[in-house]
Amino acid sequence: MATVGIRLRDPSLLVRKNYVDGQWVDSASGATFNVYDPATGSHLGTCPESTVEDAEKAITAAAKAFPSWRSRSGRERARILRRWYDLLLENKDDLATIITHENGKSKADATGEVGFAAGFLEWFSEEAARIYGDVIPHSSSSFRVQVTKEPVGVCGMITPWNFPAAMITRKLGPALAAGCTAVVKTPGETPFSANALAVLAERAGVPKGVINIVAALDNTPQIGELLCKSNIIRKISFTGSTRVGRLLMAQSSSTIKKLSLELGGNAPFIVFDDADINLAIKEAVVAKFKSSGQTCVCANRIYLQKGIYDQFVKGLVKAVGSFKVGSGHAADTTHGPLIGPNAVSKVSGLVEDAVSKGATVLCGGKTIPALGPNFFEPTVLTNVNCDMLIANEEIFGPVATIFPFTTEEEVIDAANNTDVGLASYFFTQDVCRATRVAEQLQSGMVALNSGVVSDWGTPFGGVKQSGLGREGSKYGIEDYLQLKTFITGNVPVIHRANI
Repeated sequence: MATVGIRLRDPSLLVRKNYVDGQWVDSASGATFNVYDPATGSHLGTCPESTVEDAEKAITAAAKAFPSWRSRSGRERARILRRWYDLLLENKDDLATIITHENGKSKADATGEVGFAAGFLEWFSEEAARIYGDVIPHSSSSFRVQVTKEPVGVCGMITPWNFPAAMITRKLGPALAAGCTAVVKTPGETPFSANALAVLAERAGVPKGVINIVAALDNTPQIGELLCKSNIIRKISFTGSTRVGRLLMAQSSSTIKKLSLELGGNAPFIVFDDADINLAIKEAVVAKFKSSGQTCVCANRIYLQKGIYDQFVKGLVKAVGSFKVGSGHAADTTHGPLIGPNAVSKVSGLVEDAVSKGATVLCGGKTIPALGPNFFEPTVLTNVNCDMLIANEEIFGPVATIFPFTTEEEVIDAANNTDVGLASYFFTQDVCRATRVAEQLQSGMVALNSGVVSDWGTPFGGVKQSGLGREGSKYGIEDYLQLKTFITGNVPVIHRANI
């Protein structure tokens, strides 16, 4: 099988191996899996098909590195993270090229992701030296109480393909800042981005064993189960589907470990009659079609109050019609392919189900064979109702579904009628309505007059079956720390007059 080269300024960033205990190694089994460019179908190379044995070696290496790493001061760890941040920015073009090749997103989108990924390292470099404890007054005057925060230990991380760089740093940034070490299981679709980050981490001074990376495609379930059931791993951080999150949570129960689960969403996007319509359309394009709709916070259900319904729909269709779909390598591409055939099949099936039940296709609705098997037209559907699969499942593709509504109470009930609650968006100029709606939406993140919820300094996560814990922000580092209460008893009490 011919392999297409990925042309980089620094070819050493492209590594097709595992990273264990500071060494680039093959799987003990010798097996590999293939990695393809979803836009062109080109073969990009192979990575080790890691086994449980490989993952156990990575866990052992992380455990060995933990005592030394946790003993460093927060300021020492901060300096290393800051150097890592600088190196990401210095190599952003190469990193973006790797992301575009293996993920498919446009080069502009990939470049933006590199900046996003770097930002987590900068943010947590600033938090590493600010892990504060407390002094607590005891009920007895002869006792003293101190509360300290300690790193939880070795962490197992399972990362997704849709943000192959940013989801690595959003987890490793706080983990390393807190003093933890890690074993990262990378996605089979996009292993090279994580490896490039590991090369730069090593250059930044991250000691061997602190970060360990194992790749796998077919063996992913076995490695995930090992991470969950290992007594050495004290925390699991997972970004992915709710279905897999439930499984990992069950598998972790036998070892009672900390869990951060950033799972699926079904985000409502609500536009009231008094909204700035042009702003709402612009932000809907961002919230729905970023990365070709392949994000967990994408607007899944767009609710339009009847007074602005026609105007909004007309504007959205016009905006979607201006998209340039194609290979992410082309300079004018705005939207790339879906990640693979299974993703295309799912999106096609959801659209077909909706149309069969009465939905109207205003634009798009089909695959684009001329571009390749993984391309799907950006799509707008109206006459959608809650009996359609597309209203109840996370689409993860470039399909906007439109629902009309009349009253505030009606749309709040509709928006909350789901088992998940990751992100919600709504648009209004009424400050009283803004307060009411924000308080009533059942989501971990609510955006008013914006289609963006992610930032390094804001907590990212959901409620209900969208997960547990938060990533990013000062709260994100708390998930990698545990409290220790230190009680000193029977301190002699000396009564002395104040002078």
